[in-house]
Amino acid sequence: MNEQNRTEIATLGEFGLIHRLTDEIKPVNESTHYGVGDDCAILSYPAEREILVTTDMLMEGVHFDLTYMPLKHLGYKAAMVNLSDIYAMNGTPRQLTVSLALSKRFCIEDVEDLYDGIRLACEQHGVDIVGGDTTSSLTGLAISITCIGEARKEDIVYRNGARETDLICVSGDLGAAYMGLQLLEREKLVFKGQHEVQPDFAGKEYLLERQLKPEARRDIIIALAKAGIKPTAMIDVSDGLSSELLHICTQSNVGCRIYEEHLPIDYQTAIMAEELNMNVTTCALNGGEDYELLFTVPISDHEKVSQLEGIKLIGHITKADLRCGLITRDGQEFELKAQGWNPLREEK
Repeated sequence: MNEQNRTEIATLGEFGLIHRLTDEIKPVNESTHYGVGDDCAILSYPAEREILVTTDMLMEGVHFDLTYMPLKHLGYKAAMVNLSDIYAMNGTPRQLTVSLALSKRFCIEDVEDLYDGIRLACEQHGVDIVGGDTTSSLTGLAISITCIGEARKEDIVYRNGARETDLICVSGDLGAAYMGLQLLEREKLVFKGQHEVQPDFAGKEYLLERQLKPEARRDIIIALAKAGIKPTAMIDVSDGLSSELLHICTQSNVGCRIYEEHLPIDYQTAIMAEELNMNVTTCALNGGEDYELLFTVPISDHEKVSQLEGIKLIGHITKADLRCGLITRDGQEFELKAQGWNPLREEK
């Protein structure tokens, strides 16, 4: 946070702060009829379009640690996790609202850094910031973002459409964001109180980027559409592959088999897991915050989906009574369990 050139928020007040943060925002979507500046934004969507709405709340000390999370990166990530939800429905994000709760330790420059990250994410994906709210907090920083998107009714993909023999696919690689978090937490403990010592992240930049600056996979949605592939079910990987796959199977009333040897894992993830004496497959299955797209496609699309860059076929859908299993490299079978992030789990 900014300790120099610090301007207290009280010098502007709530409305002055909002004006400073949003004064230069210019809508780029036709559906944004009226954005920031009144009691409500006004949106106008064609009748043939369905409106998609998602919201996420991030709490300091629960979802992020400002010891190592720069505010600009935090803003970028907060926006991206919402955009990812819209893409997971095979939709296009169009508008965003941002609500903040701020304690007195934050200054105007801090909030501008946070907003810079949010605006950068929105600019990259053609999304308009159309409103929000600010209030005071006694405990720290809270961020609540709502994203509004659109899709044709026939294009929307739900979690409940997977069918027996469908192929299970995932974009990108898994476990890197979790390894990035473990790296940051380790360095935080090692260098706690030693201000003259700098943490060593050399050779692990990819892991840090995956944790601090995740990317919503619009490119995958575009690639699938160009290839003429409509997933039968889809979800983004926020809480871990196992948890997300079990969501699809439960809501589709099916089982699945995925194969350890086909899980996409970056070499930096594997090296970091070995360094921390952790099982890399467990990290890939349960780490979370990858924000990759997990989806199923009909077996008839096997050739088309296999030719797409950045997508890995990891298994197939089965009958529900076969349950959900992982086949290891040596041919053993283990039941998949949801061991990923659960914000409401009680600490032991």
